[in-house]
Amino acid sequence: MTKKQIFFIAPLLVFLVLVGYFAVGLTRDPSVLPNMLAGKPVPEFSLVPLQGRDSVGFKNTDLLNDITLVNVFGSWCVACRVEHPFLMALKKQNLIPIHAIDWREEDKQAGPQWLKRYGDPYSRVGDDPKSRAAIAFGVTGAPETFLVDKKGVVRFKYIGPLNDEAWRTQLQPLIEKLRTESPS
Repeated sequence: MTKKQIFFIAPLLVFLVLVGYFAVGLTRDPSVLPNMLAGKPVPEFSLVPLQGRDSVGFKNTDLLNDITLVNVFGSWCVACRVEHPFLMALKKQNLIPIHAIDWREEDKQAGPQWLKRYGDPYSRVGDDPKSRAAIAFGVTGAPETFLVDKKGVVRFKYIGPLNDEAWRTQLQPLIEKLRTESPS
C-alpha cells in the first residue's frame, strides 16, 4: 500500500471507529449510571447532626443490623421537594428505616428549617457541607437513595426522586428478597 492510499484510507478508518463508538453509546440508557458501591460495604463516614435536630449524628456503623435506606437530599434541591411526600408516606407506613445525608448546605439552618417545614421522615440525619460522605458514596446529584442490607453492604442505588412506581418495581421487591435471605 502506498503512502497516498494510506492517506485516504486512514481518515475512513478513524471515521468508522468513531461511528462504532457512538453507535454503542447510543444504545445505552443515559439515565442509568453505574453503582460503584453495589455489593460493597458502605464507605466509612461520620457526620455531625443537623443543628437543632438532636445530638446524634450519622455514621456508617449506624447502617448495621437492619435493612435501611440512605437518602441524600438538600434544601436547595428542587427534585428533593418532589420526592419528599413519598418519603413521608414511607415513614408513616413504617416500612423501612430511612436515614439521610443533608448535602452541601451553605447555611447550617437551611436543612433543619426545610425538615421542620415539610416534615422529617428520617431516623438519623448527618450534615455533609463539604461533600465528604457524598463523595465516598459516589453521589452525582440529589436526590439519590441507597438500599443497605443488615451487614452494611450497599445493594442498590436509586438516582432521582423516589416515587411509588420505583418503590413497587425496584426497591420493595429487593427489600423483600433481602428480608427472606436474612430473617430478623
